[in-house]
Amino acid sequence: MARSGHDRATRTVAAAWPGRRRAGSVPDVELNVTTASQGGHAVVTATGELDLYTAPRLQAALAGLLRDQVVRIVVDLSGVEFCDSTGMNVLLAAMKRLKEQGGALELAAPRPAVKRILQVTGLDSVFTVCDAVPALDAG
Repeated sequence: MARSGHDRATRTVAAAWPGRRRAGSVPDVELNVTTASQGGHAVVTATGELDLYTAPRLQAALAGLLRDQVVRIVVDLSGVEFCDSTGMNVLLAAMKRLKEQGGALELAAPRPAVKRILQVTGLDSVFTVCDAVPALDAG
């Protein structure tokens, strides 16, 4: 459903893998995803590690925005410490679907490690990458 220019929506999704921590085990890997939208624009903020186990959370948030007919999505990566190929594929798939609907997906404020992955893979020329997260009301 499309949102009017004055509507705001915020959603938070968190994932932890594995569900429990055992003595001597690897710490839980977590990704928190928050979305804020206004009109046809949305900012998705991800914090934590974006990998095989946590990427479905980001994918679900992006899919929800696509169903809501959002035309511009900015993914705030300033809190993402690590991103593997699964995370990049989620971002690429969302960008493709959004382009098919006449929209655009941008990546904002990636940390040096994520920025390096974008550069090494050549995805920095595929995505629009901004140094800062634009305000929702900014066009």
